[in-house]
Amino acid sequence: MWRGLYTAGAGMITETKRTDVIANNLANVNTTGFKRDEAINAEFRPMLLRRINDNKVDPMDVTSFKGFHLGLQAPVVGTLGLGSYIDEVAVDQSQGMMETTGNPLDLAIAGNGWFAVQTPQGVRYTRDGAFFRGANGQLQTVQGLAVLGANGQPIVLPANATQISVGAKGEVRADNQVIGQLQFVEFDADRRALLKQGNNLWYPQAGAQPRPATGEIQQGMLERSNANVVNEMVSLINNYRIYEAGSKAVTTQDSLLDKAANQVGKV
Repeated sequence: MWRGLYTAGAGMITETKRTDVIANNLANVNTTGFKRDEAINAEFRPMLLRRINDNKVDPMDVTSFKGFHLGLQAPVVGTLGLGSYIDEVAVDQSQGMMETTGNPLDLAIAGNGWFAVQTPQGVRYTRDGAFFRGANGQLQTVQGLAVLGANGQPIVLPANATQISVGAKGEVRADNQVIGQLQFVEFDADRRALLKQGNNLWYPQAGAQPRPATGEIQQGMLERSNANVVNEMVSLINNYRIYEAGSKAVTTQDSLLDKAANQVGKV
């Protein structure tokens, strides 16, 4: 019975963590370029159960019949699950919907690719292309981080430019004059080459090397979050029901333990 308490409790902990993941997805349904997370659970290694007191086979045993018996080992009862745990929080890298804004400094990525920005911790990557021109003329994110060019330096927009255009591979033009090239890259096929840092920024795993992106940049558009409110709410309700079932299992196990200690124990 103690094992039942631990198994149900492990399931409740798993669903609590899954709730945190779903809540984060819901909080970012309107975050530009956000990629939703998915909690992947795994099962603890199950335990093989055998019948006790059957180490020696008795010819009259119920498992023996007309000279046939199960062998010298105790008969197998079956396996007992020991609960589950969150094995990984995976990122859904599917494409988000495109929204037309008409702002020439709004850039969306169709396909694979990342923008590079300068942060106090070093170069980080994002798919949030809601850029603007800073007071110093630099192309910046909404957090005020400089957007980097292919040469590793910030992109600077001329103060007197009347028209800014960005090509599919990141060529930046001001009044039809090329003034820079965005650092537009992608990483290895390994989905964990980039990990989330927070504030819509990603950092590369050790050894992950950037390479020219195969996707395309679309000017005057933004990529919306790929988290869907309806789907996340359905997952949240289902998650709550599973947690509730685990809670009832804990209550049942506690009741059985109470009877074993206070009623059976008296006999």
